[in-house]
Amino acid sequence: MSATTLKVATLSLSPIKASPDENLSTLGRAIELLDDDIDLLVLPELFSTGWVNDKEIAEQVAQPCGGSTMTTLARLAERHRMAIAGSFLSRTGYKLYNRAFFIEPSGDRTFYDKRHLFTMGSEGEILTAGEDTCPIIRYRGWNISMIVCYDLRFPVWCRNRNNAYDLLIVPANWPTERAYAWQHLLIARAIENQCCVIGANRSGSDGRDNYDNNTFIYDALGRSVGTPLARRSAPAPILTASLDLEDVRKIRQKMPVVASADGFTLL
Repeated sequence: MSATTLKVATLSLSPIKASPDENLSTLGRAIELLDDDIDLLVLPELFSTGWVNDKEIAEQVAQPCGGSTMTTLARLAERHRMAIAGSFLSRTGYKLYNRAFFIEPSGDRTFYDKRHLFTMGSEGEILTAGEDTCPIIRYRGWNISMIVCYDLRFPVWCRNRNNAYDLLIVPANWPTERAYAWQHLLIARAIENQCCVIGANRSGSDGRDNYDNNTFIYDALGRSVGTPLARRSAPAPILTASLDLEDVRKIRQKMPVVASADGFTLL
């Protein structure tokens, strides 16, 4: 494996609603089934609680960035020498957020608050929208950015200006009835931004929608490169891929679309 290769995996967990301890326990068992050389594990949106549409319950299970959920993930990242990304129900003061995280084996942590809350549901009534794009994460030679689920529908927000990132991570709870849109929007973001994309969706059902996994990994040409990892005892479907940064660079060199990109400012 070359020095520019990033081996990634996803776990399409089916979270138990509002039960962080149980979901973390499931994650701990699942991680033990991964190959030893995984560099990055991506979890679904709100992996530790699922979507909680009752504000009182959401306030009870939401955690600060220094809470037990992030502490447990940091221990797992260090023990398995891999970064772990996803999103969780977070609290800052009196405000609740759908907060993406990227935790490195070193303990370094990056957070991003979901900007586009799903207005057709009750997300906007319970959570506060983020205001800033994700800081670029430098990890094992790659530049990485994150968005969360519904953000995917807004290409200006996701725009990879000046090839700032090489990999876009998208934790999601995207239901099966809109799976066609989910898959093709992921492909579009990969092609237009000339980057690899990981769309880490949940599985199972939350009582309102079904999810059926629908997790994908795409290269910078929008081609599917994910391979299911067969583990009979796995508590969730596992998808893996080896992404090569040199391939991303070659694609950009052959067709340098960044030179023709429009300039714009996000308000």
